[in-house]
Amino acid sequence: MLPRRPLGKTGIQVSALGLGTVKFGRNQGVKYPQEFELPSDQQIVELLAEARNLGINVLDTAPAYGLSEMRLGQLMGYRHDWVIIDKVGEQFEAGLSTFDFSPEGMRHSLEQSLRLLKTDYIDILLLHSDGRDIELINQGCLETLARFQQEGKIRSCGLSGKSLEGALACLAQTDVAMVTYHPHYRDEEAALDYAAAHQKSCLIKKALASGHIHSMEQAQEHLRFCYQHPGCSSIVVGTLNPKHLKQNAAAFL
Repeated sequence: MLPRRPLGKTGIQVSALGLGTVKFGRNQGVKYPQEFELPSDQQIVELLAEARNLGINVLDTAPAYGLSEMRLGQLMGYRHDWVIIDKVGEQFEAGLSTFDFSPEGMRHSLEQSLRLLKTDYIDILLLHSDGRDIELINQGCLETLARFQQEGKIRSCGLSGKSLEGALACLAQTDVAMVTYHPHYRDEEAALDYAAAHQKSCLIKKALASGHIHSMEQAQEHLRFCYQHPGCSSIVVGTLNPKHLKQNAAAFL
């Protein structure tokens, strides 16, 4: 079974590998090297079963992932098997992304996500930055997420950002930051250092360079590199292929 680490001081335990689900619901305007068809319900059910068998308990989704939330709500099975990462700020509808970082917009997004996922709480809710990390933090977006946490709608919160400065500012206020990190991109490594030193957590995105790594050996090398940093709690990797899921999990076993 995959190892687990605490998500800072939240009391949440997360598996070394998390399953990204953008490919469950969106195949337009994505930066993957190859086109793909959305999976059938049966394919998703089988992939989720394989993830559980491997010890994966993290599912990463977002309103920006098209139909992903709705399909997870219908197909993920027992809710308490999973630690769900979700996001607010970006929506994807009719082939276009739109952004709303107002308190009202973020609340509406969260309520919609709860309905689609058929749950009454989100484990980790992240601000889905459009690149203006510091501006969004300065305008009070993280305080809005903290209110959701106080209301019991979410268990923890943070930022999925695009800069080291944003990640550090986020970690000074919240539980977790989602950062880009792998052996050939270490620009945000100081956020992991900060998390390790302050009992906070980083979730890793794009560890496999958004699908641009094709050998199993190189993929496993990237995953092991990321997880050896004590500031890393979980590495989110998206796939529709059970074989690739097993190969990724094998990096930690």
